[in-house]
Amino acid sequence: MKIAVLSDTHVPSAAAELPEVAYKILKKADAIIHAGDFQVASVIDTLKSIAPFYGVCGNMDDHEIRQRLPVRRIIQLGGFAVGVMHGWGSPAGLEDRIRALFKDERIDVLVYGHSHRAKNEWKDGVLLFNPGSPTDSRFAQFKSLGVLTIEEKITGEIHYF
Repeated sequence: MKIAVLSDTHVPSAAAELPEVAYKILKKADAIIHAGDFQVASVIDTLKSIAPFYGVCGNMDDHEIRQRLPVRRIIQLGGFAVGVMHGWGSPAGLEDRIRALFKDERIDVLVYGHSHRAKNEWKDGVLLFNPGSPTDSRFAQFKSLGVLTIEEKITGEIHYF
């Protein structure tokens, strides 16, 4: 199973729409996770039209998006628990702040965004997975999105462009 993971799309402030390279990856996915900061609800509708969709709202999302999506969630995919939350505040300590909100629940992967900096790293038995941003490279060297592959185990890969 392949899950496309994106965050911080910031449409239309960072880009008028998602880049074509993102669509190529999204169209091959069995499911899509978005970790917030859409900015317009039409991005949700577009992603839902491509594959089963799971999302959370981010700090830059408006009232309409906040009505449609939770702030945090846990998704069961292929026998793995995937915690999803956007994040807030300084990039310093971001993962620790988010992980604290899942401390009483078992998760195998923590998908988050906010920093626009891609990360694919295991820590204390949990895969910390930030896909970066496919539309904005102000805080990172490249635009990016991620793919989680679920087989007997779960692995992550960041696609830079």
